[in-house]
Amino acid sequence: MSSSGIRLVLASVLAAAAACATVYAPAFAQQQQMLRVYMDQARVLKLDRPVSKVIVGNAKVADATVADAKTIVLTGRSFGSTNLVLLDVDGNAILDQSILVSIDEANTVRVFRQTERTVLSCTPNCEQHSDTTAAAGASAGATGP
Repeated sequence: MSSSGIRLVLASVLAAAAACATVYAPAFAQQQQMLRVYMDQARVLKLDRPVSKVIVGNAKVADATVADAKTIVLTGRSFGSTNLVLLDVDGNAILDQSILVSIDEANTVRVFRQTERTVLSCTPNCEQHSDTTAAAGASAGATGP
């Protein structure tokens, strides 16, 4: 292959890499900006100024409690995503953050039986997790071992 052919191939590869970076970079950045909370666990948020109003987009997914004027306790209620908006006394946004509630993957075991999936939380003993779904996305309620 001639040097001009190699340059053409190299230019094509670089153009494809740049296109991929343009497509995937925003999704990666958005994922990095999400605040992650584990289900049935709390996370403390310290603020730099007092909060007046706390708004949770979907209270079934997460709950926010005001511990004091500059401390919010965020608790994951069920799997999913929502947002948290904190306003000061003048109505200005202190925080407007996406929240992802998930399970702590480090302490779980998944058991697959045909199309049903059971998730066991193992901290320290394994117990069936409260949310059990069919692997095909059909219906909830698989039975334990």
